[in-house]
Amino acid sequence: MPPKKVELKGKNILVTGGAGAIGSNLVDKLSEDNNVIVFDDLSSGQLSNLEKSVDRIKFIKGNILHKELLQEVVAQVEYVFHLAANVGNIKSIENPAFDMKVNIEGTLNVLEACRQANITRMVYSSSAAIFGEAKYLPVDEDHPLNPEPPYAVSKLAAEKYCFAFYKVYGVPTTSIRYFNAYGPRLGSSGYPNVIPKFFGRIKEGKPLQVFGDGEQTRDYLYVSDIVQANILAAAQPAAVGQIFNIATGQGSSLNQLISIIDKMSGKKNEVIYADFRIGEVKHSRANIEKAKKILGYNPEVDLEKGITLTWQEEMAGKY
Repeated sequence: MPPKKVELKGKNILVTGGAGAIGSNLVDKLSEDNNVIVFDDLSSGQLSNLEKSVDRIKFIKGNILHKELLQEVVAQVEYVFHLAANVGNIKSIENPAFDMKVNIEGTLNVLEACRQANITRMVYSSSAAIFGEAKYLPVDEDHPLNPEPPYAVSKLAAEKYCFAFYKVYGVPTTSIRYFNAYGPRLGSSGYPNVIPKFFGRIKEGKPLQVFGDGEQTRDYLYVSDIVQANILAAAQPAAVGQIFNIATGQGSSLNQLISIIDKMSGKKNEVIYADFRIGEVKHSRANIEKAKKILGYNPEVDLEKGITLTWQEEMAGKY
């Protein structure tokens, strides 16, 4: 039997990193029926991302490393969605110490504030990067964890802290592991997704650049399905203390992605192939049965539809 349908209405909610690409999409949805506070230092997020919801939210400029301010804000809410992070493999390789400080110490500060405030649920945005190179496909939640770039290591450490605070202190945490996110606003974000990069090169009249032979696969996840997963993770009672893969369960190669983009753009785009980059996995595809069974999660946007929607946003100047 599928889990009972759940939703959030009339709640006091905090979204850290809420001015970011994914965070702002979540804020847009949550603020329709809830009292939402956005906590963001705007180091990578943008106020323009909040244009749709600015009149119905409270924005606080702050950094998750500022413990006192963070504690004051968390004390005002019942639910916390923690998306603030230093995002991306390349940035973490260039400065692993900063990556560690933001993603691990910052998350620890959020958890401590949640413990003191006795919140109802804290949902942590983790990453499929924690798995490293897949030992088998599809990757389930019990797959070995072998993160390679510092970003993946920091996301895993933060995820473990969430579980520790649940087991030791009783803080009701849920972690959700995003696979390859794309969609509106992610083009200007730090999320290392090839789709906005391809779109940008098409607009500039440049060839598409592929690192490797193009046969590497990813489980591409449209942002509205991420929003759905966050809300279910917060509202579903059975999600407390759990970890979930959030994806579509479908793997697509870069060459397949390029074929979809060619079809959508109405032309054959030139492609340049280069060497594989350090720290990037070859294949990734998620097993999402646990999220379906416990959360009632059901991805609604396939890759072709998502590419079309994203391109429409790009051409409208909203991406």
